Amino acid sequence: MEGSLRVPFLVRWPGKIPAGGVSNEIVHQVDTFTTFAKIAGGLVPTDRAIDGVDQTDFLLGRQPKSNRESVLAFVAERLEAVKWRNWKLAFYEETRDWFGTTVKTTLPKLFNLITDPKEEYPEETWRNTWAVDRCLNAYREFYDSLKIYPAIPEGTRDPYLPPSSSGG
Repeated sequence: MEGSLRVPFLVRWPGKIPAGGVSNEIVHQVDTFTTFAKIAGGLVPTDRAIDGVDQTDFLLGRQPKSNRESVLAFVAERLEAVKWRNWKLAFYEETRDWFGTTVKTTLPKLFNLITDPKEEYPEETWRNTWAVDRCLNAYREFYDSLKIYPAIPEGTRDPYLPPSSSGG
């Protein structure tokens, strides 16, 4: 279930980024906007939610850890799981039937992605409440941010984009 969440991220900048580095730290694609804006001397908007975090010091080798500890895994508009460091709390699971349907679990399932990278054997959540708590904190932080910056309703035009030629 790590498909599209755990993919290689390659970056090359001779003389700036140390060559040959390998890391399993979390860097999300939305971090590229914030990071590249800082590197280019640009400003990140402050009038709306920006999900990316600045990864400049991590990429340049000035710090060993990423500035991101968690990532939310969405499928369309549905939050499927929360990943915090090497733990994932899954709210849905794909059944292995002919149709490959996805069903909501009765209770979230916790996986240790180091010892169980294929997510086949859920951890006993009561023994790992500290990991569940970290995952749920990321979940709460995201939903709390929606109180300040609500999601843009479907069909609403972004006021920061120029009008389209179709009049939309």
